[in-house]
Amino acid sequence: MSLYDDAVLVLKGYEGQPELRQAYLDHLAAHPDGMWKACHAGHLTASALVIDPARGRVLLTLHRKLRMWLQMGGHCEPGDPSLTAAALREATEESGIEGLTLLAGGPVRLDRHPIPSPCHWHFDVQYAAVAAPDAAHAISDESLDLRWFPYDEVAEVADASVVRLLQASLTRLGT
Repeated sequence: MSLYDDAVLVLKGYEGQPELRQAYLDHLAAHPDGMWKACHAGHLTASALVIDPARGRVLLTLHRKLRMWLQMGGHCEPGDPSLTAAALREATEESGIEGLTLLAGGPVRLDRHPIPSPCHWHFDVQYAAVAAPDAAHAISDESLDLRWFPYDEVAEVADASVVRLLQASLTRLGT
């Protein structure tokens, strides 16, 4: 199965945010290259919020280009067999943490946001990844910093999209 076909199946199976989910599906139907950065009308991305539920904290990256505290994530690559694999790869690469596990149940949220030219939109498919309490992180080339934040401090450092992702992740965890 192609990454495109996997994305369509994942989105069709996602039960939340029906209008936004349909916008993602419409975008892919109109843009067969909508999985790739080269699609200037916009493209899907995969991200994951790294959570340490045992300590009540999340790991955020200070994004090198955007200079914002965000979850781990980025562009899909030709070698990614699925959206979940892309999200897990991005989370592992950007956090330096091996052994992350994605929360069961597929994506936690969708978040479409504008990006600078030449592209116009990121259609982000957002997951949550659980880290062990003793997980050691390492800063990647894409980050200026990585830092653990208690759940109640996320709203002070991150934008509303990250706060919504955290809330949805905690709901999925049953916290």
